[in-house]
Amino acid sequence: MSLAGGHLLPSPLRRAHAWARSRPWLARFTLANRLLLAMAFLPTGLVKATGQRFTTIPVDNPIGFFFEAMYQTGPYWYFIGAVQVVAAVLLLIPATAALGALLFLPVGISVFLITWGVGFQGTTWITAGMLLAVVYLVCWDGDRVWAAGAELFGFGGGAGVLEGMHPVELAGWTVGGAAGMGVFLVTRSFLPSDATRWFLVAGAAGGLLVLAGWVAGWLRGRTARET
Repeated sequence: MSLAGGHLLPSPLRRAHAWARSRPWLARFTLANRLLLAMAFLPTGLVKATGQRFTTIPVDNPIGFFFEAMYQTGPYWYFIGAVQVVAAVLLLIPATAALGALLFLPVGISVFLITWGVGFQGTTWITAGMLLAVVYLVCWDGDRVWAAGAELFGFGGGAGVLEGMHPVELAGWTVGGAAGMGVFLVTRSFLPSDATRWFLVAGAAGGLLVLAGWVAGWLRGRTARET
């Protein structure tokens, strides 16, 4: 069964997605993944959201030190727990399961990298499996995800912020954005400081291109309306 927006998927992906959605055993596998992820994250999220410590490992252990530092952040600790709880609840509701899977994706990546980075022994393999489960769920709802992305970013036939923009204006946004990114990279010492002036010049040029492209697009639209 394909949901609304599935026709926006590229043909090979659409066929693969339709095949997967037509298999009852995969539907049950999907349900099992949703339930297991919700069961894994809802309790641990509640622990954080209610202000409790996640582990009793002493702080002289790198793992215990890390989680104690996270706990001491206060609001951030509560926020992490709230996100996990919300994602788990969304995953349990069929109408919002795709949103829950998308919300779980950065959570799953973060949890995997944390357990890997602090040397959480065998737990790393568990979190890797959880991350794979999240990726699978995102693919299962790929039609919804693709349709939402098409609407937001303008690919696959959907409307987007770049639709109808004059090429000169688009070039200006590109140049200006790259220049701004370059300035911030300089402030963090990723690029030499003497490059700042060139980025500022490029930013100014990008701004002029944006203005010129906007005027050109406005004139083009006015001419089209008059004719």
